[in-house]
Amino acid sequence: MISHRSWSDAQILWDHHLMHHDPRPCSVAIGLGSHDLGVADAAVSLYRRGMMPLIVFTGATSRTTRARMPRGEAVHYRERALELGVPASAVLVEPRARNTGENIRFSRALLEETGAGVSSVLLISKPYEERRAHATARKLWPGVSFVSASEPITFEEYLASIQDDRMVIDMLVGTLQRLLIYPAQGFMAADPVPGEVAAAYERLRRAGFTSRLMAGETGADG
Repeated sequence: MISHRSWSDAQILWDHHLMHHDPRPCSVAIGLGSHDLGVADAAVSLYRRGMMPLIVFTGATSRTTRARMPRGEAVHYRERALELGVPASAVLVEPRARNTGENIRFSRALLEETGAGVSSVLLISKPYEERRAHATARKLWPGVSFVSASEPITFEEYLASIQDDRMVIDMLVGTLQRLLIYPAQGFMAADPVPGEVAAAYERLRRAGFTSRLMAGETGADG
């Protein structure tokens, strides 16, 4: 049973992870791989609104997605986008990335190989990965402006769509940990965490939402 305190703390982390950017037209969109097809759906919605002429879906598989997306996250995202009417010529696939840093680095390399001119990027992720993706991209791809986007969905709606409350809260906690420690390790730009958010994170850790934490709070980008 998840306590009322933990639910409240999870909502605090959810709200912090959102960047609250207004989508605007960009050179390209990058859809970061995950267990959530909502990323692909958000990319399609933005494409239909004319926000970008090209989408890069990036991602291999992980322990979370191996069973759900056996052909790889980026491949499943592309299939979803084509099913929803996006032309194949508007979708590129980067199938190797296994973490957020690789999502950015490999997508950048792919776009440079294709000769696409990129001055701005719509970063499309799960809602609770917006801030992490933005801070990572700012570190790894200077000179480009980034706009964060995700499926427009509330915390409660997202939990209902995933149907694994504990996994989602564990993810919120793991992502916040990376915001705290990765800047010092050179993986992302500094993005200060308010005291209220840090306190909620610590309470959730103590409550046992730890499956996505890195042991010893050190390690490579995951």
